[in-house]
Amino acid sequence: MADDPQEQFIGERFAALGAVIAILAFSNVMANAVLPDWLYVPWNLAVAAILVTIAVRFDGQRFATMGLARDRIRSGLRLGVPISLVVAALYLIGVSIPATRELFMDERSDIPFWQMAYKVLIEIPLGTVLLEEVAFRGILPAMLRKRLRPAPRTGLLADGIAAALFGLWHILPSLSLGTSNDNIAENVDPVVIQVSGVVVSVVATATVAMGLSWMRNRSDSVVAPATLHATNNSAASLAAWIAQRIL
Repeated sequence: MADDPQEQFIGERFAALGAVIAILAFSNVMANAVLPDWLYVPWNLAVAAILVTIAVRFDGQRFATMGLARDRIRSGLRLGVPISLVVAALYLIGVSIPATRELFMDERSDIPFWQMAYKVLIEIPLGTVLLEEVAFRGILPAMLRKRLRPAPRTGLLADGIAAALFGLWHILPSLSLGTSNDNIAENVDPVVIQVSGVVVSVVATATVAMGLSWMRNRSDSVVAPATLHATNNSAASLAAWIAQRIL
């Protein structure tokens, strides 16, 4: 008996999208629980390249539809740089004021200068941001748009699904958030810390993802959200490193 053409069509339509999501889930576990630290950057760069290849070769995506077009880089920078400068200034102000400085205390940032430099200049932009922006602001929204029925809010729905997946992506990294701050760890039950840390992280990152998606759509380039994303994460790590040495 021949296969149902409708089932075959659905399978072909969602195979590439399913493969991308499965690879991201596998990579998330590997990067956060299995691989040594020195493999983090090359692993994530390789995963990003694989995902782009799948999207182009097996889903018919183009660099332009994924926000990766070279001719849109300047547009991305025009939007991303000014916002990033404001964010960086806010971190600088925050760590400079004694009343807010303790908020930046994070034992993970108590590392030598060269390690912090590597984290800020290489690990965050190339290991974290590049994969996350290419996947969650580039590939997934483009693939979801292709599969959703044409409607006025199709783009918003695609961005929302990608944002929800981005929130779930942060479950494993968020497991140690509460215990990294001594002030929190000493005064709150460990189970409450872990559960609340995961919930807050997932909701917060999913919400932020919608803002990053707006930047990608506004500039038609993932460079815009990537610039802000890298600035925010690097500035936060640098502020925590500075706070460790002031307090």
